[in-house]
Amino acid sequence: MSYHTEVATLWEVVTFWKVEHQMESFAELGACEEECPIKKTADLIQGRWTTLVIRELLPGKKRFSEIQRGLAGISPKVLTARLRHLESNGVLTRTAFPTVPPSTEYELTSLGQNLEAVLLAMAEFGDQLPGNAMLANASV
Repeated sequence: MSYHTEVATLWEVVTFWKVEHQMESFAELGACEEECPIKKTADLIQGRWTTLVIRELLPGKKRFSEIQRGLAGISPKVLTARLRHLESNGVLTRTAFPTVPPSTEYELTSLGQNLEAVLLAMAEFGDQLPGNAMLANASV
């Protein structure tokens, strides 16, 4: 058995254990109040572009223009709003350099790096959807 196979198998066991125990704890959560961990996470990564901005920053720090190039269709106004939202919630840091023209870099914090598992779970779920599946009311 190769190293990657062993790691994959271990990952599957850990994931299965987590899912079984989470299902027990989900049943115990009750109503979705402000302190509900799922609600808090959903509020943090809300919006069409937020998770994609995080995905762009997972490999490491990037400048504004690099993030924008990686997200075809996002406007500078929306990207700025998403970056500010993530910065104000401690998901990323913004470093401005006093150059002409001004240069700014963005990098995920350790909290932001922890969202990688969430994005991987979303990717696994997305792989199960039909190839051209569009959600009804996707703009809601």
